[in-house]
Amino acid sequence: MGKIKLAVKTPRIDMTPMVDLFFLLLVFFILTATFRPEEAAPISTPKSTSSVPIPDSHLVTIEISKDDKVFFNVDNGIDTSEHIRAKVLQAIGSNYHIKFTPKEIKKFEGLASFGLPAVKLKDFLNAPDSKTREAMQVGIPIDSVDNQLMMWIRFARTYNNELQFTLKGDANANYPVVKKVIAVLQDNNVNKFNLTTDLKAVELPEEFIIK
Repeated sequence: MGKIKLAVKTPRIDMTPMVDLFFLLLVFFILTATFRPEEAAPISTPKSTSSVPIPDSHLVTIEISKDDKVFFNVDNGIDTSEHIRAKVLQAIGSNYHIKFTPKEIKKFEGLASFGLPAVKLKDFLNAPDSKTREAMQVGIPIDSVDNQLMMWIRFARTYNNELQFTLKGDANANYPVVKKVIAVLQDNNVNKFNLTTDLKAVELPEEFIIK
């Protein structure tokens, strides 16, 4: 009696569920991703050998460009539902008798650093494009008559007492402007702050170099 030969079947894996899962994950990450806002001005920071990281949250960043313009940025902390940026903006508006709409407040929360007088904020937030906003960035006033940087710092600390401060100055910024910004920080009892720099390669002594 002859042997019965069974049909040999090649194993087959159905990839359809995996493809569906891939697209679901892709859509999820796209919808939940937070895109980094454009910086107000390009800043070339000085180099140093320090490697202490800057905090990711509860942070105020004060930037000084090479043409001595001052910019300000405050984050919402860990819990974005607190809307700290919105509260600070509304406090500034109240101080300068400016009423912001919910649309303008939401727009402000999504922006990065900014630098312009408070009276120009509404026009800034309603600008049609980023190029127009960039042209309006003339720097936050830090003169003694109307020191608006001091007001931004004061209101930011009012709504978030865990804030840490970092100063990001261009390597070509003039020292008197940097000194004035530091004086504003000290006037607000901010005597400890970080300096943002680029990491500089450390040159090893010749005896440590393997030849």
